[in-house]
Amino acid sequence: MRYAGAVNATARHPAPARPRIAGLLLAAGAGRRLGGRPKALLPHRGRPLVEHAAAALREGGCAVVHVVLGASAERVRERAALPGCVLVENPEWAQGMGSSLRAGLASLDGAALDAVLVGLVDQPGIGARAVARVRSAYRSRADLAAASYGGRRGHPVLFGADRWAAVAAGAVGDQGARAYLRAHRDAITLVDCSDVAEPYDIDTEADLAHLE
Repeated sequence: MRYAGAVNATARHPAPARPRIAGLLLAAGAGRRLGGRPKALLPHRGRPLVEHAAAALREGGCAVVHVVLGASAERVRERAALPGCVLVENPEWAQGMGSSLRAGLASLDGAALDAVLVGLVDQPGIGARAVARVRSAYRSRADLAAASYGGRRGHPVLFGADRWAAVAAGAVGDQGARAYLRAHRDAITLVDCSDVAEPYDIDTEADLAHLE
């Protein structure tokens, strides 16, 4: 029996809102060590590599996925199917990964997000399971977390929204967020993903053997 004046426990203590975590894919590189072939367009399982990387972020639980393009951006737009993704063009892509990280974070500003998971287009061995595992480490907007492989920090990396301004300020050259992560290494929650992903990069002609 429900008595008059009784307070519904759910109404008094509503369930916490599910955090909104975006995916940010850095896919602007020109592939200089690959003879000038943009990494985003490298074929993998019959489709451009950028499609697989974006799908890993979506399927790993990201609320929205922003993809930063640079080299051959128009060709990527024409050839890659990226439904639901926000395409961000970085006109300064030649300055290095730092400029793409800044452009990507700027595109997320004001979107009522709690954190972002940053991934790289040239790591096809990192899929949705690693994304979901690092995503699950989120606790607050001040969080800093990253996948680890054999005890070494890798991608994806999670930045709580309260950290974005400082991360962007330190993103220069081709280092991306490395300087920021080194300076804050004691604050990083490492999430072991060795059993669900492989962190190899597609950087050289020899690395193309990883593609299918």
